[in-house]
Amino acid sequence: MHVAITDYSFPDLSIESALIEQAGFSIQAWKEKKAASELPALVSNADAVITQFAPVNADVIGSMQKARVIVRYGIGVDNVDLAAAAARGIPVCNVPDYCIDEVADHTLAFILATTRQVVTNANHVRNGQWGLATPLESLKTMKNLTVGLVGFGRIGQEVASRLRAFKCRILVFDPIVAAEVVTAAGAVPSTLADLIEHSDILSLHCPSTAQTRGLLNSESLSQTKPGVAVINLARGDLIDPAALTNALQSGHVSAAALDVFNPEPIPVDHPIRSMNNVILASHIASASVPAVKKLRETAAQLAIMALRGEPLPNVVNGVK
Repeated sequence: MHVAITDYSFPDLSIESALIEQAGFSIQAWKEKKAASELPALVSNADAVITQFAPVNADVIGSMQKARVIVRYGIGVDNVDLAAAAARGIPVCNVPDYCIDEVADHTLAFILATTRQVVTNANHVRNGQWGLATPLESLKTMKNLTVGLVGFGRIGQEVASRLRAFKCRILVFDPIVAAEVVTAAGAVPSTLADLIEHSDILSLHCPSTAQTRGLLNSESLSQTKPGVAVINLARGDLIDPAALTNALQSGHVSAAALDVFNPEPIPVDHPIRSMNNVILASHIASASVPAVKKLRETAAQLAIMALRGEPLPNVVNGVK
């Protein structure tokens, strides 16, 4: 039996190979992300499939003749058609407990860099200037602000834990988390409408689903406080990029810090690349040596468990 790996961003597959081959199985892998039309050539006879960013759509899943599991390198599974996999009886697993601290730390870095104008002032000095790079009112004190967290899973809760030290007010919207859990974390349960209306900083920590895609759009952004800052380390398609760009250009949104975007990579000529009030990163908030090691080991172990016929944890599409 063998494991097919559709794509990977690591230097090699030494971690996966060591585990999978020691268990008595083999690997077939493509490093670069391929189009969906190319994937059946790799996955049709695979006994397990691991994927990172490749589009594992209904046609790709339909070509799988032997797959016992599809494993996603990551927490989000929006590149995999969960319904199509469920219809074929193929469980889809993710790695939900890696990079929690990394993304929470990066969120705080983005929030503080935005409220304290860290990047703007650093660039100001590099360009030979001195003194404040922005108007005084753009420098904010956290304890005077309200931070709205959309999504209160593992990452959202860790962000709230870190925010408490800064004495800000924390609003939380998450329809599947009990109000008592939010309150116990030192935050205030909120509706999405109230959170959007009252937050000085909006930080997104929810998955990409049919209900959340385009969550921040022209209409919802118009309902935010003038001068709101937008933070997104979740998924790029949670935000309408044109609407955010327009809101930044008009000044209604004062700043944004984005680790993700729609599309990725951000087009070279996109205006958001050249805005002084925007901090950009290339989807790297999850990165650290321990986090990547755990991600790769867990993905390999899930594939091995499936090939051995063992019960699988972390199944996200309801197939047992």
